[in-house]
Amino acid sequence: MNDLLRQQDLVNNPSTRVPICLCLDVSGSMNRIVGGETRDTGRTVFRDGQQWNIVEGGVTALNELVAGVRSFYAALNADEVARYSAEICVVTFGGSSARLVKDFASLDLQPDFPDLTADGETPMGEGVNLALDRLETRKQEYKDAGVDYFQPWLVLMTDGSPNGSPAEFQRAVSRTRELVGNRKLSVFPIGIGPEADMVNLGAFSQRRTPLKLKGMNFGAFFEWLSQSVAHTSQSMPGEEIKLNVEKIKGWAEL
Repeated sequence: MNDLLRQQDLVNNPSTRVPICLCLDVSGSMNRIVGGETRDTGRTVFRDGQQWNIVEGGVTALNELVAGVRSFYAALNADEVARYSAEICVVTFGGSSARLVKDFASLDLQPDFPDLTADGETPMGEGVNLALDRLETRKQEYKDAGVDYFQPWLVLMTDGSPNGSPAEFQRAVSRTRELVGNRKLSVFPIGIGPEADMVNLGAFSQRRTPLKLKGMNFGAFFEWLSQSVAHTSQSMPGEEIKLNVEKIKGWAEL
């Protein structure tokens, strides 16, 4: 996206921003089949620390994740206030690196969400560090433009354990915990599936216990997240935001 358009939007749209970064696992295990009809090809492959049977057809965990993110965009676009307040950044981590898929911008400047591909290992630390870098940069851009903003949100979703650089992982944990401790960041750590490493997810959040998604219920999670963003966008910066805990039961294993 053109950086000039992103900066002009801060001038043309003075709404108080709600910056949300989705930091998403796209390691090879996200290609696992979770539904639909499949045909076994008789071939296997070793990916992301496990042996996998190769099949054709079916719906993957990644397919469900992408559909959930698209529903998140649609719900925010349908809300008159959130549409102009929410700014979404998407970072993925998979293979041997992290990638910036979408930088922070209002929804008018990023109307669609692309397909994602999954492969390789789970460099979670690299993903979180890239997400925090983008958050810090965008906060400075808000300050330079005189635009108010709410405390940023980091949504971290993974189906496995971090196996990138141990140093990068520890740096990501330290940075996140410092920001959360200083009330400069809210973290939502979400595990996907039975192999999600809830212990390492919990390292990122002193204030919020990591939650595991109930099945592949991405739709309910992103519906809850969009409602939480809409509620926040109608509040005042600095006001304590109380999220709807009751509705968490619809998508999380409690």
